[in-house]
Amino acid sequence: MRIGSQAPTLAVILPYSKTYGQEAVDLYNTTGRTAQEWQAQQISHILAVNEDGLFTHMNYGLEVPRRNGKNEVIVMREMWGLVHGERMCHTAHRTTTSNSAFRRLYQLLLMAGYEEHNRKKKDMPDKSFFASKQYGLECIELTGGGSIYFRTRTNNGGLGEGFDLLVIDEAQEYTEKQQSALVYTVSDSKNPQTIFTGTPPTAISAGNVFPKMREEATLGRTQDTGWSEWSLDEIPPDPMNVEHWYKTNPSLGAILSERNVRAEYKGDDIDFGIQRLGVWLKYEQKSAISAGDWDAVKVAKMPPLMPERYLGIKYGKDGKNVSMSIASKTTDGRIFVETIACSPIRAGDSWMFDYFHNPHLKGVAVDGQNGQLVLSNEMKAHGFIKPKLPSVAEVVVASQMFEQALFGGTICHTGQKSLADSVTHCERRAIGSNGGFGYRSIDESLDISVMESMVLAHWLCATSKGNTKQSISY
Repeated sequence: MRIGSQAPTLAVILPYSKTYGQEAVDLYNTTGRTAQEWQAQQISHILAVNEDGLFTHMNYGLEVPRRNGKNEVIVMREMWGLVHGERMCHTAHRTTTSNSAFRRLYQLLLMAGYEEHNRKKKDMPDKSFFASKQYGLECIELTGGGSIYFRTRTNNGGLGEGFDLLVIDEAQEYTEKQQSALVYTVSDSKNPQTIFTGTPPTAISAGNVFPKMREEATLGRTQDTGWSEWSLDEIPPDPMNVEHWYKTNPSLGAILSERNVRAEYKGDDIDFGIQRLGVWLKYEQKSAISAGDWDAVKVAKMPPLMPERYLGIKYGKDGKNVSMSIASKTTDGRIFVETIACSPIRAGDSWMFDYFHNPHLKGVAVDGQNGQLVLSNEMKAHGFIKPKLPSVAEVVVASQMFEQALFGGTICHTGQKSLADSVTHCERRAIGSNGGFGYRSIDESLDISVMESMVLAHWLCATSKGNTKQSISY
């Protein structure tokens, strides 16, 4: 019988000479189940120790497509931890997932010959345990051994608690805010370990820690970290080629059948590629505006422009930067956009004044409570054009008009990198109370105010009435 590849397609394993992996496999096998070769290999890496008896991999990432049995690797680790007196926490994105993990370990302990007893019973026998089954607060405590708690992740959950092992289930949904709340929970342990397990993120996945961990580990930028994955580099031309299936699914032919995999495919190559073939798409795939969308309206050189100019200025919500973009109608009826600058707010606004002197300037829109009124007052004091301070409703309209122009092909640009990076790493954010939206960045290193200033400039240009003389009245 043919089975999937037992070796990962990509692995970063630190050298070791000793492991408790076989001990964990033997304990697991007392349940009546038998660890597969790839599962035994993974638990060997996870439970490897150095000369001081400390885990070789303080952090370990395991990515395997769905339904292959990666949770069995985790339960092996947890059973071993219970027997060796560890205090553990298994976290998941959803309560249903953490509850399933609890029920899996609970059932396997019974299958391994352990007996459940009430906590209050005295002189509990060996191979017994207490289990709290309260939904969302499940835990198991082994007599004379360790304990494990099952929790749903939040942005502040876990603070004040201490563990030896932290399991990050559904790691593709693990966010940096959750990491900030949980990372210190293992700091006090003499031999801590954190295991990340999941699949590549989809377009709607909220997490950013797992892909960053993968990148850092595979580029050799980490210490005390291991990583294993079963994956393809890209979506194949023919996702239904079974050779791809056997390469990326180690349990295919064992607990997973070709027939079931074939039934999973519903015509969506990307979803199938991520979930079944382990393809890691670029982070920007999550963006509301893709690189392809933005490149579709790129021009090779600056098109002929009408003389009127419109500026959009956006003060960032974080109070750090202010961005300015410019827009002008082309002679063929499109609107050309470009970003002028993104500058620290603390550097002041005087750098903008040269642009306000432009005799062809017909409108300025300024948004952002961190500087909107200050700049408006400065412009009044210098006798510059009166700025438009858009309402929430107008910002919503500006965002809608931008997307209509983008997908209608009535906006254009020359491929300016700073603007392209901001636009192609954005997601919608709800604003107002009637289903309106604006934008926020999905990459913390990029400033969304660059895009937002461009959207404002485009809106002013698109709604202008042509060469009407601008009146200044404060």
